[in-house]
Amino acid sequence: MASTVYNGTNLILSVIADGGTLAAVGHTTSCTISLTNDMADATTKDSSGFSESIAGLISGEISFDGLMDYTDSNGGTELAGFLLGRTKVDFSYGTSSTGDTVYSGEGFLTGLEITGEMESAVTYSGTIQITGTITASVNS
Repeated sequence: MASTVYNGTNLILSVIADGGTLAAVGHTTSCTISLTNDMADATTKDSSGFSESIAGLISGEISFDGLMDYTDSNGGTELAGFLLGRTKVDFSYGTSSTGDTVYSGEGFLTGLEITGEMESAVTYSGTIQITGTITASVNS
């Protein structure tokens, strides 16, 4: 049965080089998916002075933060490699609960930042620009 309200800890971002087997991004502390529908102006003289729009291009972006662990097999170091290699990645974003929606598709890392502050854990944050179709499916 699908979750109702659930803990954000259950939301998992998985990424791998295009065509590989998806793996959860290591030590993430947050992740966000943003979907956008760019609206095209459809206003004419017949619009009686009101603006009209039609649906245009759909796009998306995923942002994430985590704690850096150089021993992670799918963490900040591997993500940096995807960015530096201009590697297209596959992604999935959702929970593993039956009945919940999972978003999947392809994209490119457009940014990755690794930060070390005095007496704090080293962190990383990044962004994936989605390219192509964004698929919403339901876990079975």
